[in-house]
Amino acid sequence: MSVINPLVDAYLADGCGRCELYATPQCKVKTWLPELEQLRAIVLSCGLTEELKWKQPCYTHKGKNILLVTAFNDYSCIAFFKGALLKDTKGLLVFPGPNSQAAKQMRFTDVQDIIKQEPIIKAYIKEAIKLEDAGKQIAFKKEPEALPEELTERLKKDARYKRAFEALTPGRQRSYILHISGAKQSATRASRVEKCLPKILAGKGFNEY
Repeated sequence: MSVINPLVDAYLADGCGRCELYATPQCKVKTWLPELEQLRAIVLSCGLTEELKWKQPCYTHKGKNILLVTAFNDYSCIAFFKGALLKDTKGLLVFPGPNSQAAKQMRFTDVQDIIKQEPIIKAYIKEAIKLEDAGKQIAFKKEPEALPEELTERLKKDARYKRAFEALTPGRQRSYILHISGAKQSATRASRVEKCLPKILAGKGFNEY
């Protein structure tokens, strides 16, 4: 059993703090608290190090991210950073979105289901640890998505913005390209370009906090 992290205790007590429902009974962490606590116990029993990253419980092995235990509106889940590499013999993993290439989630809505599947969950976690020890990497798409015109124009006008964007990892760049391109209207895309600037200058991906 790994050592519990008081920062994760605080997360379970009050929530992640990423929305206005923080520390209220309506917080999604409160909605799925029994499930999150059960998942936490299972993950800790696998010897992973418990941290808090992106305002969520993150579990690492030798300094490498293995998985998150987190809550969404409709479910709680274990999110494997390299879930696409897992064999998934039980068919339990799903991509969090249509553009995801690496992370996969194991979703739960019933604590009894988690208890029942504990041996399977542990097997998936152990496989994820072995993949990390073996140095396995995700083969991301070689052809990157085209930069939206609004972002291209902004980068041309602002050298600091351009340097910061180009310094991001390919995965972080892609997160912004997908977010900005997802807007149907040019004005909305331009607005997203501006709103993303602080995070890009900080070297963070769109989904990082």
